[in-house]
Amino acid sequence: MLSAAAVALRAGARRTVRRLPNRARLLPVTATLRQQRALSSSPARSTDLTTRGMIVQTLSSVGSKREVQQYLSLFTSVSSQRFAVIKVGGAILTDYLDELCSSLAFLYTVGLSPVIVHGAGPQLNNLLEEAGIEPQFEEGIRVTDAKTLRVARDLFLKENLNLVNKLEEKGVHAQPLTTGMFRADYLDKDKWGYVGKVTGVNKQSIETAINNGYLPILTSMAETDDGQILNVNADVAAAELARALEPLKVVYLSEKGGLFDAAGQKISAINLDEEYDHLMSQEWVRYGTRLKIKEIKELLDTLPRTTSVAIIHPGDLQKELFTDSGAGTLIRRGNKLLSATGLSDFKDIDTLKSVLIRDREGPDAQATVDKYVEFLGENPFKAYYDGPMNALAVVLPPSNGRQATLATLTITKSGWLTNVADNIFTTLKKEHPQLVWTVKEDDENLTWFFDKADGSVTRNGDVMFWYGIENGDEVVKLMKDFAEHGRAMLGNSNLESRLHRAATNAHSASKPAAQQARGYSTLARRPILQTPLFGQTKGRGYITQTNPNPPIGKKNASNSQPARVALIGARGYTGQELIRLLDAHPNMDLCHVSSRELAGQKLEGYSKRDVTYENLSPEDVRDMEKRGDIDCWVMALPNGVCKPFVEAVYEGRKASSHRSVIVDLSADYRFDNSWTYGLPELVPRANLTEATQIANPGCYATAAQLGISPLVEHLGGMPHIFGVSGYSGAGTKPSPKNDVNFLTGNIVPYSLTGHIHEREVSSQLGAEVAFVPHVAVWFRGIHHTISIPLNKTMTSRDIRQIYQDRYAGEKLVKVVGEAPLVKNISGKHGVEIGGFEVDKTGKRVVVCATIDNLLKGAATQCLQNMNLALGFAEYEGIPVM
Repeated sequence: MLSAAAVALRAGARRTVRRLPNRARLLPVTATLRQQRALSSSPARSTDLTTRGMIVQTLSSVGSKREVQQYLSLFTSVSSQRFAVIKVGGAILTDYLDELCSSLAFLYTVGLSPVIVHGAGPQLNNLLEEAGIEPQFEEGIRVTDAKTLRVARDLFLKENLNLVNKLEEKGVHAQPLTTGMFRADYLDKDKWGYVGKVTGVNKQSIETAINNGYLPILTSMAETDDGQILNVNADVAAAELARALEPLKVVYLSEKGGLFDAAGQKISAINLDEEYDHLMSQEWVRYGTRLKIKEIKELLDTLPRTTSVAIIHPGDLQKELFTDSGAGTLIRRGNKLLSATGLSDFKDIDTLKSVLIRDREGPDAQATVDKYVEFLGENPFKAYYDGPMNALAVVLPPSNGRQATLATLTITKSGWLTNVADNIFTTLKKEHPQLVWTVKEDDENLTWFFDKADGSVTRNGDVMFWYGIENGDEVVKLMKDFAEHGRAMLGNSNLESRLHRAATNAHSASKPAAQQARGYSTLARRPILQTPLFGQTKGRGYITQTNPNPPIGKKNASNSQPARVALIGARGYTGQELIRLLDAHPNMDLCHVSSRELAGQKLEGYSKRDVTYENLSPEDVRDMEKRGDIDCWVMALPNGVCKPFVEAVYEGRKASSHRSVIVDLSADYRFDNSWTYGLPELVPRANLTEATQIANPGCYATAAQLGISPLVEHLGGMPHIFGVSGYSGAGTKPSPKNDVNFLTGNIVPYSLTGHIHEREVSSQLGAEVAFVPHVAVWFRGIHHTISIPLNKTMTSRDIRQIYQDRYAGEKLVKVVGEAPLVKNISGKHGVEIGGFEVDKTGKRVVVCATIDNLLKGAATQCLQNMNLALGFAEYEGIPVM
């Protein structure tokens, strides 16, 4: 009878518990690192052995000792400039500068010298707007005239110096390389102005900086042969830098931390040779995601196979570089898998034998492998391996009522570093719905096997794993069989078991014969009867495993063209703000705008194409949906008006397989359960990525929910919301609520009870609230003062920490200390929450929230929802706070 402690059912969790290695065991790694890379005599660089050992041990807290040793060995095995090229976007410099510098300082201290190239796109847009210069883009490339170039050059120098100074504060010697690093010709002067096409890279300056103990910090500015400065897209500059240096890693730092599939799940890894064609045929791989994958493939096709690309958050740099599971999206060329169903399928049996015995030497190992190959020749099997045979798996099919068994798996260091084993296991799961295998409990692969299994059980130093067995009776039978017979239950199919018996019979004291080339150093216990969380990642796998059935709403839109948008109700303030956002969006095209009052007039403020206002009827909308003309409909109409247009879209769908996305800005569908409520910070983003009809929240309701949501579980009564809006919230139709003369020196309450946003907030939070709206004389912006009863005594610090934890990583929610002000939120795209004043009883807190009602309260939130539903990065086209 098995004890409960012996059973460890595991499904879905990424490896989170690791055995911390003894520092003394890490010192040889540090010493080796010292020998491989001489350090400068500067204080920041002359780290003693003890400190270095502590650093490596710290790295081991995010990965196993083997992982740290292996990756450090790899990264220090090449010349310094060939470690990594890291591209830093402008948004990272603005929002994550400290995290970026801390990560770079860590690499620097360990002895690694990445080459940094940065852009400053968002900052440049802001400066140009302040200078009265409208940013212009053609085919996604910034049109750069003389004024733009002058602003860009000054900005890039400023941002570069700021980054260098911040690194110096953290003890990192950094050298700004701002001129003469990229040689370029005009890309097309008539079309894009002062934009360059890189023709050469100054590698010598980079090498000199690194050899002198400095991190090179480059801007994405280039020069022609005659000295003319040209603007170059930072992604393009990073790619050309990588082609020149041929680094092991090319890292793109991203605030999102990776690429995401249609279900909103982060893509852990992409093996281009194996998956590219299949991936690009998926309907949900569109627009920004499609372009990024295509560009990375084009880059990697020009680089050695040892080079890989990582898209990660700056705070996850260490985990991405030094662990197998990684932290962002890893993209590599990899190798196509081959298979064999008989010995004759292998070109050379001696090569097969050498692969089976590698890293498994022991008494009688050769004779054991010879007999095992004879066994394979007499029994059905299927082997999976890559071309160089860096990885090999052998599976025996089901027989005599037993499930298929993984008979052996071996992988080299090279195969391990390119994650070929993950690729093989992905194929195994496709071809074998159920699989059973056993390993020794001290096998260093143990945590990797846990990642691949649905369940496991331990007996006398052996561990049996399985996946795909859902019938409880089958699981019980399997466990009883293993309890009675151990590994012998699988007969002679397991090579590791044979080798272990041979070693035991020879009474050898050598290392366990079951030890394989790919190893982990974790022997942590696993939770009992653990159930996987929905959508939880299982280590670094492959995207072909995720989202096999794209949402129906994503099926027939083009995979290569910008998303086609139609705006119904473009006359209002919100419509105008959305037009401005769409004009700056690199992957959306506003094709139709409808306004009864403005029909026939030219649309102002949109530069991508000439657009004329139309007066679209529901019949027009039906026919356009039927033809598949539109990818996203935005309904920017007053409450109670859009229903005929929505029903027209429904009618058009009946005669077409096309499924567009609808985003409704009115309140008409916010209480309809067949629609997805679109507040990304509070609803599962996966719901929005699959949605075809999204109800955009109200402006008051958005700020109120964000202001109350973190405390819902602590509510001790009904929250009361005192909300005041600028008069733009009353729309363009004349009324006392948008009459400036009437509002001057006044504040006007309205809908004292039963306002629709009161119902909306209560419905979404699952808790009743009281809301009283007011309108004041300013044009835009809302201020909420929210009084919240608490069910226990709390401090202001406690409450603020709850909000900071809840909204950590949310780009459009900013938690501040003082009560936020309307004038500071006007024209910005997020929400500010602050105040957190607790009364003397400790059981009531006042929280304040501000929001621009036309942006995050309407247009910006609409664009967030459009991005998610159409497969773009959530903040694409949105200046984050």
